[in-house]
Amino acid sequence: MTKWLILIGVIVLICIVEWIREIVTFEVTHYNIKSEKLNKLNHERKIVFLSDLHNNHYGKKNEKLFAAVKEQNPDLILIGGDMLVGKADVSSKVAESFVARLTEICPVYYANGNHEQRMKVYPETFGTAFQEYKDRLIKSGVTFIENENVDFNWDGCQVKIHGLEIPVKFYKKFRKQTLPVDVVREQIGKPKADCYNILLAHNPTYTNTYLKWGADLILSGHFHGGVVRIPKLGGIITPQWHMFPKYSGELTEKDGKHVVVSKGLGAHTLKIRFLNPAEVVVLHLNGR
Repeated sequence: MTKWLILIGVIVLICIVEWIREIVTFEVTHYNIKSEKLNKLNHERKIVFLSDLHNNHYGKKNEKLFAAVKEQNPDLILIGGDMLVGKADVSSKVAESFVARLTEICPVYYANGNHEQRMKVYPETFGTAFQEYKDRLIKSGVTFIENENVDFNWDGCQVKIHGLEIPVKFYKKFRKQTLPVDVVREQIGKPKADCYNILLAHNPTYTNTYLKWGADLILSGHFHGGVVRIPKLGGIITPQWHMFPKYSGELTEKDGKHVVVSKGLGAHTLKIRFLNPAEVVVLHLNGR
């Protein structure tokens, strides 16, 4: 009996140490993305995708995180939202100072998550905090894409990046909902068939709708990797308290389209990670 208690104690201790380690460290995850729509590229394009920092620190002034991003030498940095914490009594300075510095590396495009969106649509609670945050980042060179899109021409490849904000009702907890594709079209229009369409869509709950809409590459976050990950099964739980989501922190290819869900860089309500390291996602884009 004593041996079993000791064994259980050792296992618990190992789990606690790993949990603490994963809260204060991050990894760099590389994904290869190939599409026939990118066949004209004369060299690889590299995108760093960041999501769900939630004011987390990785070294003083987030120097470790900044250095890791800079080391990748990306062509673009795309932000999938929730870099701050959308609470009235929480400062956004950590997120703001980090995101502002990213413009020293390359162009930065920022699509809101539910935390930024919450601050924007409920001024009675948050006042002008989001607008001030946004204005300061725009002055630093960040481009926000809020139900908008931006166009690029890479070696004759037409690339369009869409930033989607779905209505806040689609983030409600304890409720399984369907997002009609018409709602996505109302927010950002229809994709152009002759473009490589990159969709920044914070909530991966509705990935099947995004695919139906016509995205070639979907970039999401929100789930924090499912908090705890089980090998070969994936994440356990979502912020809406749905169990075992289909997409939670991986690359999935479906009919030539790609879905990337970041495990995120922070936590806020449940400050727990287990077998679920925070990550900087690096996308290597090439033709087929």
